[in-house]
Amino acid sequence: MARVLINFAHPALEKSRVHTQLLRVIKNVPGITFNDLYEQYPDLDINVAREQKLLVEHDIILMQHPFYWYSAPAIVKQWIDLVLEHGWAYGHTGKALQGKYFGNIISAGGSEKSYHPDGHHGHTVHEFLLPFSQTAKLCNMQYVAPYVIYGVHRQDTSDIKDDAAVLGQILERLSDKKFELAPLPGLDYLNQILQLPGQTL
Repeated sequence: MARVLINFAHPALEKSRVHTQLLRVIKNVPGITFNDLYEQYPDLDINVAREQKLLVEHDIILMQHPFYWYSAPAIVKQWIDLVLEHGWAYGHTGKALQGKYFGNIISAGGSEKSYHPDGHHGHTVHEFLLPFSQTAKLCNMQYVAPYVIYGVHRQDTSDIKDDAAVLGQILERLSDKKFELAPLPGLDYLNQILQLPGQTL
């Protein structure tokens, strides 16, 4: 059974229709460890030892956050800077995270069409997430396809609940002892695991 850690970061959760719904589902999925970074560290004073212990104890690490300015809220960068230490997460002796899986759960205001070389943003979400995939590589982890909710500003409540339900199914699949993790890096989006042949709950 894969142990799944979600590192969540939203500086204004009370204003987020999407992540409020996602959290309601996530917190009801058995076996998921939910780590709210802003709740834990409102002053950005991150407990490195605590965070490293959580990473060691889990197989899949997912960074959940809104897609702010083509990246993540400030605390995510702070977390990466402090927690993924040289000699521990990377470097000649940095093997603590070797073999683990690392990815993103993000919400984006723009449509999927807008995140295209010919679209409004000029690049795909996958290209904007390159710092995360390269971080995974440097730390000897496998980067997994992101779960992306596009066009959140135009979604109604039923759309958001549908996206939250899909994420719940994905997390159940990831944490199921029969699920094979090896195909994850080859997917375009994390929700594609629900269509993988031979993968049943």
